[in-house]
Amino acid sequence: MKFLGAGIAAGLAALAASYGNGKVISETIKNMARQPEMAGQLRSTMFIGVGLIEAVPILAIVVAFLLVL
Repeated sequence: MKFLGAGIAAGLAALAASYGNGKVISETIKNMARQPEMAGQLRSTMFIGVGLIEAVPILAIVVAFLLVL
């Protein structure tokens, strides 16, 4: 049962991170189209946001491994 819980936790974290990344990137592209002069600042902020979003599934994998042990 703990393997199932670990798998579900990791899968949901990956699903949520992919949704979050898609949302951040699409909004950044939309705002770059509106204000091209801000593209550099928006891009750097986007990379920071995507990096923070990617931390969630990594932590979920660690928790899932701890649940299995």
